[in-house]
Amino acid sequence: MASRHFPSPGLNRRQLLQVGSIGLANLSLADVLRCRAATDDRGSDASPIRSVIYVFLSGGLSQHESFDMKPHAPDSVRGEFSPIATKTPGLHICEHLPRLAERSQQWSLVRSLTHKSNDHGEGIHIMNTGRSHLPPGLNRNKPQPTDFPSILSVAGSQLHGPGGLPATAVLPRMVTNVNRAERPGQRGGLMGAAHDPWLIKAASECDGYGACPDCFHFSNKPAFRHSIYPVFQSPNLQLPEGLSLSRLDGRADLLAEVERQRRDLDQQATVANLDRHRAGAFSLLTSGAVRQAFDLQNEDPKRLDAYGRNVFGSSMLLARRMVEVGVRLVQVNLGRGSTWDQHGDLFPALRKLLPPFDQSLAALLDDLADHGLLESTLVVVAGEFGRTPKISKLNVYKLPGRDHWGAAQSILLAGGGVPGGRTIGATDDIGAYPIRDPQTPENLAATIYSTLGIPRDAHWHDPTGRPYPIYHATPIAGLT
Repeated sequence: MASRHFPSPGLNRRQLLQVGSIGLANLSLADVLRCRAATDDRGSDASPIRSVIYVFLSGGLSQHESFDMKPHAPDSVRGEFSPIATKTPGLHICEHLPRLAERSQQWSLVRSLTHKSNDHGEGIHIMNTGRSHLPPGLNRNKPQPTDFPSILSVAGSQLHGPGGLPATAVLPRMVTNVNRAERPGQRGGLMGAAHDPWLIKAASECDGYGACPDCFHFSNKPAFRHSIYPVFQSPNLQLPEGLSLSRLDGRADLLAEVERQRRDLDQQATVANLDRHRAGAFSLLTSGAVRQAFDLQNEDPKRLDAYGRNVFGSSMLLARRMVEVGVRLVQVNLGRGSTWDQHGDLFPALRKLLPPFDQSLAALLDDLADHGLLESTLVVVAGEFGRTPKISKLNVYKLPGRDHWGAAQSILLAGGGVPGGRTIGATDDIGAYPIRDPQTPENLAATIYSTLGIPRDAHWHDPTGRPYPIYHATPIAGLT
């Protein structure tokens, strides 16, 4: 009898109520619908399940001030920072990355990742989809259904999270431009909106750049001080106050609750559009393990201190917790808009950005190791491109910087079976172009897919059922 009141045959009354409570839990229905079925589809004879954390530095980290320093280059290339030795003989990185230097046996570098675009919107689409060429009609400041699907969307179509969890997620925000317009390449695109990754909106709406609350503005903007608290608030996966599952078994209470939230539901989607593959998401609201994973307040204060009590540290910690409870691919976007886009004020900006990045990434590696997850979790750090070899100065900034440079960037990879202390590829004497072992975004995407156990002959499908190959290159050689 109850089923006549609800148009989705795949959902019972309790599940439908949980749909309604999503709005009160700080998660939109659209966010949560991006899950797959509740069990992993690989058999007992498959290789151990592995996960990936993709740390994306929006704006484009300078290779010259991080992982591919050129101390013997001319002053116009070399910059202000000095290299320091790591635990790996002969490997040097920036002086503002001392924690990573101490852990170099846990990570390896690729110094030769290259693509042809120097545009933010194009570069973000390229590095988030793993496709070097662009779809027709790309809008650099708006996702479109003709975009290539993101790596998260493709992986999510092939993987199942245990216990109803989504297989892929992105936090604490999507990558945007300076006007908060979302950049393309981060959603389902040609696969359809049903394959958008699960978005966990956890960062404050601060207009500053960096690891809030220690954030900043560039000198082409007015003086800035962080003022929005809390700086990081992960969703509270609870039913509305005063309501329990046992109480909501009552038909009258159930109907009242659904009616109360009907407007929110109608704005997001119709219940009739929910299918059996999506219904597993509603276990999020009743899973104690998941609620605990989102509750960073129950974390050991020493671990919070180790990560850093800022948006960088909290995002990395939440990513580790999500992997621990079964999310297979988590993308962590470190920085609002063009945080790492230092056309000017390069050196003072990086003095603000590199220390919390170094601290939070080192803490993530330590924490994964402490929880026995480092060997099964690949950590990837990249941006949309690198920076120009030549330092230049624009009139709108007080101090010089570097411009966009798709031809070369350095990426870091750790865990997931990657041996530490290796350097793959090299650039020329000024860090402009690869001179050995060039790698493409397709190679990086293939490395992620391979780590996740996705077969080389696998395909994703658009809403009409048309198949598209997942792999467009081989995984990066030398990482195993």
